[in-house]
Amino acid sequence: MSIDTTFTQQAALNGKTPVATHTVYLGLGSNLGDRRGNLAAALQRLREVFEITSVSSVYDTEPVGFADQPRFLNIVLRGQTALDPEALLDYVKQIEAKLGRQPSFRYGPRPIDIDILLYDDLHIEQDNLTIPHPRMAERAFVLVPLAEIAPESVEPVSGKSAQELLEAVPQAGVQKLAPTLRISLDRDIQSGKPAVHVRLGRAGVVGITKAILIGDEGHQQWFNATFDLYANLGASQAGVHMSRFSDALDEVMEEMGQKSWPKIELLAEHIARTIVEKQQALRAEAHIRTAYPLQKWTPVSGRPTQEVYGLLAEAVATKEGSRRMVGVEVEGMVACPCAQDMVHAYAQVRLQEEGFPDDVIAHMLSVTPLATHNQRGRATLMIGTEQDLDVRDLVDLAESAMSSENYGLLKRPDELYIVNKAHANPRFVEDVAREMLQAVVEKYSDLPEDTFVWVHQRNEETIHKYDVEAEGWGTLGELRAEILRSESLERHTNKEEWLLQHPLNSLD
Repeated sequence: MSIDTTFTQQAALNGKTPVATHTVYLGLGSNLGDRRGNLAAALQRLREVFEITSVSSVYDTEPVGFADQPRFLNIVLRGQTALDPEALLDYVKQIEAKLGRQPSFRYGPRPIDIDILLYDDLHIEQDNLTIPHPRMAERAFVLVPLAEIAPESVEPVSGKSAQELLEAVPQAGVQKLAPTLRISLDRDIQSGKPAVHVRLGRAGVVGITKAILIGDEGHQQWFNATFDLYANLGASQAGVHMSRFSDALDEVMEEMGQKSWPKIELLAEHIARTIVEKQQALRAEAHIRTAYPLQKWTPVSGRPTQEVYGLLAEAVATKEGSRRMVGVEVEGMVACPCAQDMVHAYAQVRLQEEGFPDDVIAHMLSVTPLATHNQRGRATLMIGTEQDLDVRDLVDLAESAMSSENYGLLKRPDELYIVNKAHANPRFVEDVAREMLQAVVEKYSDLPEDTFVWVHQRNEETIHKYDVEAEGWGTLGELRAEILRSESLERHTNKEEWLLQHPLNSLD
């Protein structure tokens, strides 16, 4: 039978992780190629179906049964599995084949050998499977590491413990080589001094992908998310420990197990805090990006269509506290008002030349859609607050700021509707950014003054060989002063300032 090496992950995603209830001892050996590497690779693959709870020291041993071959490295491990004995045997044989073991004579050299030593207290005798292993009681290279990690484990046929069996065999050919497979690394290069003494604001890893479960009870959803993780770097430290970013992420994910995070921004904040602790950094950042699907209907034909938006979260943590933001990325259609105004002027002149009266021309131009060049707009809206925000509201605010929404599916009546709507609402890139800021101020009148808002609009041009962008930001207090009370402010608080001043959430 063939075992899918990823079945445990798939089962986990489906909420059906098999329960590992059987205690098993395995013996591993290698005497060809990179012996340490072969043992480590076998352990890695075993973890797919085997919860390893203990691993012995590494032993350098004389070959048994056929002396004219290299010495072996041997280890024994204990763990738990949900596989039955036959399935486990099939799985370890697959590992041996994948790591290069070829059919050979008995006791010959091999890159990897994996034996099932004990499986619970079972005694099995079949043509291809015998448990306990029939020769373990006479092999010191098995009994020495087994007695190290489980001296009281009992071989069910003889009823003797591993320690008792070990005392009955010679051990001269077995030498302890190392406590683990890991190579001791004396130098910590990252903690050394850099060649150039200057602080860096950011150093980290980007593009880590993980499946995350987001939502509260009754409404949870799996997302395939991308993580960018950073820490600041002092002038006297050569580098950050890049693997610790992954460690921090994995630690946070393992804390929750199969539970979900209620909000993506809370996950980002927790990761940033963990990075501060693991990297001993003064400041850390976590950025998360994932796709957010929403069920919508086309405007005229009423066809159901899944529209996919970007869901974003950012968090910054220091030793004193942390702040977080949540946001969305939205596509839409933007119609250029400048080109439309030129078309209006041109149409007016042409109609005058054709002899139409001015009042008729004015009426015709007021009811007829006028041509302009169109742009695909990409809006980003992010809000920093402790309050829970509905992502669907953020999508609506960003989408409504453009000339029209767009759809992945459009029938001809829908296309006509969208084109007419966009040309009836021409907007510059600056208009879209300002519309978003105003929409946030009007929507969230109950949010406190220190809530932060950041918007970015990028329009992809069709007649120019460049694209256009506009950004706006500030606290709700600053935006309300300008938008609602027409006050003029010299400057607004920017994102960097807001993230670092007076963290919302203390680490105490």
